[in-house]
Amino acid sequence: MVGMTSMSPRHSRLAPEIAARLKRSADGLLPAIAQQYDTGEVLMLGWMDDEALHRTLTTGRCTYWSRSRQEYWVKGDTSGHFQRVRSVALDCDADTVLVKVDQVGAACHTGARTCFDADVLFEDGGSDAATTDR
Repeated sequence: MVGMTSMSPRHSRLAPEIAARLKRSADGLLPAIAQQYDTGEVLMLGWMDDEALHRTLTTGRCTYWSRSRQEYWVKGDTSGHFQRVRSVALDCDADTVLVKVDQVGAACHTGARTCFDADVLFEDGGSDAATTDR
């Protein structure tokens, strides 16, 4: 896979048997989708390196890597809008993590419940438009 690597650039305590399975971006990151565990609602997308994944697995709270600040952040530490981890799964290609959480408060930094509410590009609305050729 172009741009993917099996090595993480930062030190990590992630179990070697898990780390060996991951396919990371060139900068050592995996997209991490946060989903409400009981409704299936997609809440947000963050980024994890091996250490962020380790912290998420061992603390039960979502830890992400901030690409802009170049530091770890735990969802809810400043906002109080915590994500309590219910399960963590890899996708079939081992290049994306799905974290099912119990979201307390807003998931989006804007204060919205999810990061995907404000800018809907397409919505079927019950028509057959989504299934017809364009």
